[in-house]
Amino acid sequence: MTTIPLLQPEHVGFPNPQQALNEPDGLLAAGGDLSVEWLLCAYTSGIFPWFDSDDEPILWWSPAQRAILRPGAMHVSRSLRKRIRNGGFKVTFDQCFGAVVHQCSQPRASSTGTWITAAMSDAYQTLHQEGYAHSLEVWHQDQLCGGLYGVSVGHAFCGESMFSIEKDASKVAFYALQRQLQAWRFTLLDCQILNPHLASLGVEEISRASFLSELATATSHETRRGLWQFDNPSAIF
Repeated sequence: MTTIPLLQPEHVGFPNPQQALNEPDGLLAAGGDLSVEWLLCAYTSGIFPWFDSDDEPILWWSPAQRAILRPGAMHVSRSLRKRIRNGGFKVTFDQCFGAVVHQCSQPRASSTGTWITAAMSDAYQTLHQEGYAHSLEVWHQDQLCGGLYGVSVGHAFCGESMFSIEKDASKVAFYALQRQLQAWRFTLLDCQILNPHLASLGVEEISRASFLSELATATSHETRRGLWQFDNPSAIF
């Protein structure tokens, strides 16, 4: 049986992501912790945490194929474009980060569990307080109806999760995010693992090697820290 390195919390650092397992795809290491230092090291190295329970070791991943969107390249169907323009939605950044993470952590119709554990939620709240993690909120009639959150490193945004209470609200969030990232000259929107929903929005897969190369270029730029806001929210629609 193939084993993976067990990382000690006091020594921040990861093995080369190219050493990740083929099965399960992308599993690189276990251990470490979820401090700001560990998470920033992970995201700038093309690695993300993903595990099922706070009672289990933290697992770190870097899959062989990475799902990414180049900001500005989202596929917008005719029906979605109509919803964006006429749906009465409002978008904001960083207005209620905790509420967005909480909504993202709720079980979906297709499952009963969640990978956003209490420890994960606390860790990203701390990242948000440090100016690295951001939420995008979608509102309809002053009610939070959708959103997403993720981590900004250089000119890359590493998406973590999204939710939708109202039809198409998460798509509106994704659209607004990639539009603003394009304006800020971000070059990567990391979506981690491709699924049919993301593929329908124009998300593509690139090899781990290509992703790491592009990420290195993106993270050579200064990170946009602090609370985010749209340059011109009305221009999004």
